[in-house]
Order: sequence, then C-alpha cells, then structure tokens
Amino acid sequence: MQPTLIRRSLGGLVPPKVATPSILSSGSGAGLSPLVNFYSKLPKGAAPASGFGGIKTRYFNGKNASGKPLVAFIVGIFGIGYTIDYQMHLKHHKNHPH
Repeated sequence: MQPTLIRRSLGGLVPPKVATPSILSSGSGAGLSPLVNFYSKLPKGAAPASGFGGIKTRYFNGKNASGKPLVAFIVGIFGIGYTIDYQMHLKHHKNHPH
C-alpha cells in the first residue's frame, strides 16, 4: 500500500488538533500527554441504550406486545384503497350513467 493511503485511512483515528506533528515527532513519551489525556476522558465500554425506541420496540417487543398496530395498518390501507376506488367510481358515473 502507498503510505498516503495508510495515512488517509488512519487519519480519522487521532484528532488532528490533539496529535500535532511537533508533539508526535519529539521522540519522548512526555509529548504524548495531551493525546493520552484526551483518550483517557473518552467513555469506556458499550454505548448506553437509547431512550428512544421505534415502532417495533414500542409495540411488538416487551411486556405490552400486541398485533394491534399491524391490524390498524392493514385496515388503514384498506380504507384508503376503498376511498380512492369509490371516488374513481363516482367520477366514472358523473359523465356515464348506467
């Protein structure tokens, strides 16, 4: 691999403001203290669970799981389709009576 490709791919791991070339090229470990300080303040472990849940989490998982939202969705789609079909039927009979 080209050195520039490696540099570009690994460039996002270290923030540019913390790891300046003057600090990293000093050769001693004392110059890395801002970098170590930055990474020591980052949270450790798994990310906490999000407080927001989607429709699946809210209605289909957990203690209040039910199929009511799915039934309501199917009935809603049927109602919308029936309404559109009825309106088209009325438009047809406006100019063409039986």
